[in-house]
Amino acid sequence: MPEPFATELAVLKEKLLIMAGHAETSVNQAVKAMIRRDDDMARRTREEDDVIDTLEVEVDDIALRLLERQPNAFDIRFITVAMKIANNLERVGDEATTISRRVMVLSQEPQLPQATEVPTMAALGVEMLKDALDAFVHRDPVKARSVIPRDAAVDVLNRRLHGELTALMSQRSSSINRCLNLMVICKSLERIADHATNVAEEVVFLYEGRDIRHLDSSQIAASPVSPASHKT
Repeated sequence: MPEPFATELAVLKEKLLIMAGHAETSVNQAVKAMIRRDDDMARRTREEDDVIDTLEVEVDDIALRLLERQPNAFDIRFITVAMKIANNLERVGDEATTISRRVMVLSQEPQLPQATEVPTMAALGVEMLKDALDAFVHRDPVKARSVIPRDAAVDVLNRRLHGELTALMSQRSSSINRCLNLMVICKSLERIADHATNVAEEVVFLYEGRDIRHLDSSQIAASPVSPASHKT
């Protein structure tokens, strides 16, 4: 691999990891702002989103320059997967911003009991995202596969909280606004877990050359194919 190409490929990976760090920070910050009822912290989440947006553009610019150099088959896959991961991280930043907006509305009223479960839901999604990115860095499709089934736990928690909040709205009309805002926060966290799943699926594709999107759990759990040959 020519040295300038390898150097720029390393820069691409570095920017992607920086982007992931900001995405993780933005989610954690938004949830902490809700628990602490801290509007200033919630506003800072929006600043993180601006950084994430800028990094996505930089990742795409580097990726396009690398593709113009007609890389080998694995490097093409690596570059395109990096762009897809960047897009998912940008969406995570958007969801964190959505959470922060709702947090600032909720801070004006008494907190609902269901809000105490939001940090658990957020921790599940953030841990999935961290593990998916770790699998990307360490070329570990087995670890990436292990991330995917964990999305079900987030879905279950989201459905339960949604059910509780729906019941609460019917019992107490004064809680409707708070319940709706908390539902949006839970839905955003559920989507963050979905984006982590997307990243994990891309990692499997990158290192195994197998597209496991839209497969059921039994097919995903099937024995992985031999790792795709690569030099990156």
